Amino acid sequence: MNVDVSDAELAQRIVSGDAAAEAEVCHRMGPRIRLYGLRHLRSAAAADDLVQQVLLKTLEALRAGRLRDADKLAPFVLGTCRMTVLDQRRGARRQEQLLEEFGAVLVPEQREMPHLDGERLARCVQALKERERTVVVMTFYDEDTAAESGRVLGISEANVRVIRHRAIRQLRACMETVS
Repeated sequence: MNVDVSDAELAQRIVSGDAAAEAEVCHRMGPRIRLYGLRHLRSAAAADDLVQQVLLKTLEALRAGRLRDADKLAPFVLGTCRMTVLDQRRGARRQEQLLEEFGAVLVPEQREMPHLDGERLARCVQALKERERTVVVMTFYDEDTAAESGRVLGISEANVRVIRHRAIRQLRACMETVS
């Protein structure tokens, strides 16, 4: 797109549905928005998010013809940046207030994990039949899916799931017995 094209012309072309004009607005305004975000949000990721949000709002306004003075595109974008950042800060403050007020109700208490007897688990795994032990190791240690395990073992995916289910039941019973 030609740099000589004014913001007003771009705005007019966007109203008529010109995608190239939209791309030019994004190309012109994106770096400015990012700089504003870096300065006010102090995070590259937040600045990148701001670019997306502001460009979306800007293009929506331009498409709908809501920009009163088409020559004032840059101030419109700056104002949109300012309002978006204020909205984000307001939302963050509101979230903090809600967490302070209702946090104890919303966040469940952390329960301690029961102690796992590794030696006992090893004995229980060794007590499994070879095929069951192989399926358990492939599923939980190698993190293979049932389909992958079945392909390697030459059995169906459903059969792997049945073997795994039975092996887990045996492991649970073994771990619950008192020795």
